[in-house]
Amino acid sequence: MGKTTFVGAVSEIVPLTTEAVMTDASAGIDDVGLTPHKTTTTVAMDFGRVSLDQDLILYLFGTPGQHRFWFMWDDLVRGAIGAVVLVDTRRLADSFPAVDYFEEAQLPFVVGLNGFGGHHPHSENEVREALTLSSHVPVVRTDARNRDSVKGTLITLVEHALTMRVAVPDGNRA
Repeated sequence: MGKTTFVGAVSEIVPLTTEAVMTDASAGIDDVGLTPHKTTTTVAMDFGRVSLDQDLILYLFGTPGQHRFWFMWDDLVRGAIGAVVLVDTRRLADSFPAVDYFEEAQLPFVVGLNGFGGHHPHSENEVREALTLSSHVPVVRTDARNRDSVKGTLITLVEHALTMRVAVPDGNRA
């Protein structure tokens, strides 16, 4: 939860979003139990960009978390330096498929614990254990609404991706 907000918080361009009004067709598919006032959902992807340097631009893609949209992930990870798995600790089980996907794809990723109202009910170590993450996967607290927090999460991702590439010089990750 919070992917559209995450991209919008840091994008230096007006982000492209594909939010659609949730209809009765999503009943039983999209869980809004924790967000009863939510009326829209991402139906394709969000796109933004942020310049880290004059010659280094990150293109940001926020993808829907629902299983029916996973077909897009294979195309979006081509050429990606890494991914942020944005975790709502109130719905931790929703994060397992994304973690599994990026581990299988051998794509560097970080787990961003999205705090709502600054509230983080679980520590980084508790989440690491619950998601059975390898010790090399960074787990960071973030707030998808806060530009500086999102920037910090993306910097952690870039640093992690560079570390992974340096650790295996031929570009093949273990």
